[in-house]
Amino acid sequence: EVQLVESGGGLVQAGGSLRLSCAASGFTFGDYAIGWFRQFPGKMREGISCMRSREGSTYYADSIEGRFTISSDSAKNTVYLEIKNLAPEDTAVYYCAADPMIDVGAPCFYVGMDYWGKGIQVTVSS
Repeated sequence: EVQLVESGGGLVQAGGSLRLSCAASGFTFGDYAIGWFRQFPGKMREGISCMRSREGSTYYADSIEGRFTISSDSAKNTVYLEIKNLAPEDTAVYYCAADPMIDVGAPCFYVGMDYWGKGIQVTVSS
């Protein structure tokens, strides 16, 4: 059974940094595209970044500034999203998702991924 579990969220002050983790199980980690998304209150979910560790390929949404960095640890079957210089506008629920077929690139965000975590709240106080 594919499982994705996010952790590392919580309440952070503006200007701080955060590293979210997505622990994956139930599939061959390197073969799947794994992405990070976020959903603002009352808004649709938006893509942030995705990667496939076997290829070493990464992709970031055009709207995402350089404050976000995706990385992985294959030994731990975990994908990370580091966010620097957090702002109140980053307050959202952050999700990781995985799919075996999607190419790393724009399709990460426009083709529905098969598997999703439950999400984790990130709240940035001013």
